[in-house]
Amino acid sequence: MSYKILNTRAPRVDAVDKVTGKAQYTDDLSRPGTLRCAILHSPIAHGRILNIDTSRAEKLPGVKAVVTGKDAGDIRYGVSPARYDETILCTDKVRYVGDEVAAVAAVDLDTALEAVSLIAVDYDELPPVLDGSKAMDEEQPQIHEKYKRNICAEVHWKFGEVDSVEKLADHVRTDTLTSKMQDAAFLEPQSILAEFDNTGRLTMYSSTQAPHYIQRTLAMALKIPVEKVRVIKPAVGGGFGPKASCSTAELVTSLLAMKTGRPVKMTFDREQVFLHSRARHQFWHTMTTGVKKDGTLLFLKHRCVLDGGAYASFGIATVYYAGSMLGGPYRLKHMNYDGYRVVTNKPACGAQRGHGAVIARACFETQLDMIAEEIGMDPVELRLKNVMEAGETTCNELYMSSLGMRECIEAVRDKSKWTQSWRKKDEIKKILGSLPSSPSPPSTGGGDKKARGIGVACGFFVSGAGYPIYRSQTYHATVVTRVSETGGFAIVESGAADIGQGSDTVLAMITAEVLGIPLSDVKVISGDSDLSVDLGAYSSRTTLMAGHACKEAAEDCREQILGAVANRLGVDRDDLYIEDALVKSRKGRLDFSPIREQFTLEHRGFTDIPDEEALTFREAARIAFMEKGSIVGTGKYKPPKLGGSFKGATVGTSPAFGCSAQIAEVEVDLETGEVTVLRVTGAHDCGFAINRTQVEGQMQGSISMGMGEALMEEVIYDSCGNIVNSNLAEYKIPTALDMPSLHSIIVETHEPHGPFGAKEVGEGAIMPTIPAILNAIRQATGVKITELPASPERIVMELEKLKQP
Repeated sequence: MSYKILNTRAPRVDAVDKVTGKAQYTDDLSRPGTLRCAILHSPIAHGRILNIDTSRAEKLPGVKAVVTGKDAGDIRYGVSPARYDETILCTDKVRYVGDEVAAVAAVDLDTALEAVSLIAVDYDELPPVLDGSKAMDEEQPQIHEKYKRNICAEVHWKFGEVDSVEKLADHVRTDTLTSKMQDAAFLEPQSILAEFDNTGRLTMYSSTQAPHYIQRTLAMALKIPVEKVRVIKPAVGGGFGPKASCSTAELVTSLLAMKTGRPVKMTFDREQVFLHSRARHQFWHTMTTGVKKDGTLLFLKHRCVLDGGAYASFGIATVYYAGSMLGGPYRLKHMNYDGYRVVTNKPACGAQRGHGAVIARACFETQLDMIAEEIGMDPVELRLKNVMEAGETTCNELYMSSLGMRECIEAVRDKSKWTQSWRKKDEIKKILGSLPSSPSPPSTGGGDKKARGIGVACGFFVSGAGYPIYRSQTYHATVVTRVSETGGFAIVESGAADIGQGSDTVLAMITAEVLGIPLSDVKVISGDSDLSVDLGAYSSRTTLMAGHACKEAAEDCREQILGAVANRLGVDRDDLYIEDALVKSRKGRLDFSPIREQFTLEHRGFTDIPDEEALTFREAARIAFMEKGSIVGTGKYKPPKLGGSFKGATVGTSPAFGCSAQIAEVEVDLETGEVTVLRVTGAHDCGFAINRTQVEGQMQGSISMGMGEALMEEVIYDSCGNIVNSNLAEYKIPTALDMPSLHSIIVETHEPHGPFGAKEVGEGAIMPTIPAILNAIRQATGVKITELPASPERIVMELEKLKQP
């Protein structure tokens, strides 16, 4: 089927505002009489609060309010109702360096910060737990009373008959991979402006990914009826997951606005972004995989420990995702998984792009390459042999309604001109033996001091979580579309959160396509909890779920308009359609003179009277208004019943799954361990590309983020639990100078549950990046990376080991 708007490279609807600086972010907003908020953070990782003295702060000129845990109350909140473990401000204990103890509202930021410095807190310092791999040990201090042995959540799954088939395997190997906590490094820090009016209504502007969930948390924690809370998302400068849950800043600014009766504003500095975190967990994965000698996958035994920091946040879902997303995209009938999400005295971790599944995928895909080498099989062929097809179901009951995994693998193989020439270990030893015993500065020449390698990997991810975070039968997305009474344009109202991924553009394109009008005649108003229900921008859900509701709303409007035209002209509605903003008939020329005459009479003196040889959308919509009143269409989306019968079956369910394959080419300096990623070829099955440029952009952004996590990103803590690199100078992320040549291939398989066949691309595309790079490093050097990031220092240490006889 051909489309006028969809599957094109239409410019983003917010592009002009963003490139000209007109876009309004939360920190750009101001209200008369706005106060500034500052938060007092704990200086210790673990301790009891003995006393808080705010008297000096309260006396400081310009201070309007000071609140502590006593004022905020002890209502517990969090992400999952089963693991509510946070309070607005600490009431009895602090659990990490940065935990929020008190907050101040003052006439300006300098005064607020000075007031915070005047608050005196007495602590009874307790020994901290800083090593997640040891947090479950019996002798470790207890961080929360409710989490025995510091285990926040655990999963124990058995699918198939691993014990029975293990003895049938011709080849078995066990591998480990450890990562570090990471930061999302979005450009815009969290920013909030809260107002509380004289009717008792709270309005918050926030750089959030999920206005709906923030609205609910504010209402619950602050004891306000949910209908009296409105959350508005202005333009957002990136989210990637950590902005998907309610923060202390959102709660204390609201509390202070309620207390003072004035608007209160706060914007995190970069250190506070790191302290709030809610980003990537630290993982310890151990996997044992067995295969037949022909490469057929037989079983997987998987154990994982996740360091989630001080509070649960999204962690109960994270530990499930770490296991469930290994059910595909390969045929794997037998899988055991034991996962433990532990708490430590570090900032809480949450959801970050590819929630829970990224490091697990890296461990599994690197292991597949080592198995392929050991059984003498091409890694690409090993994957093609085991890949699932559409219509199949994983061992953990995830149904692949569409799956272009094979097409993705073949596309990157062909586009990259895949050649697999494994460098022999003895050849590497020979090269290493000729090098100096200690690393020297990076060389600029070629030759054997640098080695090149190529690696492949795959992955898949959900197109929206199958269930809301709280237990409810709620619709996941609703959309209201109104055609203007003048007939000239359509307004789409959605609660969906455009956080930079381009969802407003997707909704506008769907509406324009359905109504048959130009994209410029559609206006999207989004990210406002008063407009409609939308669960937020997480789990790659917006295109499929909000897009589905948007399509339905536009179709509703179209039917009302064409019905009114058919009624006025006395023709069959089914004969009419809209194309190029003109109403046309499938039975030839349409006599619409009565409508044109009425429209002309109504607009005497106007210079833009239609003179087309067909009835215009503008005229048709105006006639519909004259007959029916305001033309308002509504749309909704709720996934069908999903999931199996086992405990935790709902996590990982989705109406659809996207998938990716990537081939990375690298160059490694054998003296210094420095890795240069030369080229990444990626293919992603997005079902149907609503906007081709945006699909490619999401693929390229995922590769950039995955490359950073593979090679350089690491939140570093000292022995007291302080973050020592809480800034973007010392927390390294890839820049434009680091980026390789990127080749993005769009694979379209038409997802039956998605609007026009579309499904996710925002998170699935990060899955193969880390393992593809690690596999390329190993192919170049023989070095097996067991700890991320694969920094030059770690690579040099492993190269030194290869020198040993």
